[in-house]
Amino acid sequence: MIWLCGCSLTEPIAATSNPTGDKVGVSSGTCYFGICLSVDASINSAVKNGDIKKITTVDYRTTNYLGIIKKYECIVTGN
Repeated sequence: MIWLCGCSLTEPIAATSNPTGDKVGVSSGTCYFGICLSVDASINSAVKNGDIKKITTVDYRTTNYLGIIKKYECIVTGN
């Protein structure tokens, strides 16, 4: 039986003085064996995906599975 191990790290990137909003936008991409094709984990993509007009916070999450698969996510909250 194979056990998959992973590690996830979420880091705060930015915060503004705008009021806390209820919208969340996420952009992400996955890399295999260090090869990243068409990965768009950008703030702009997350803002568009969440239909956010005023950004409150920006977080960046990296998840690593055995060093083989890495997932990158940008999480933006706001109004």
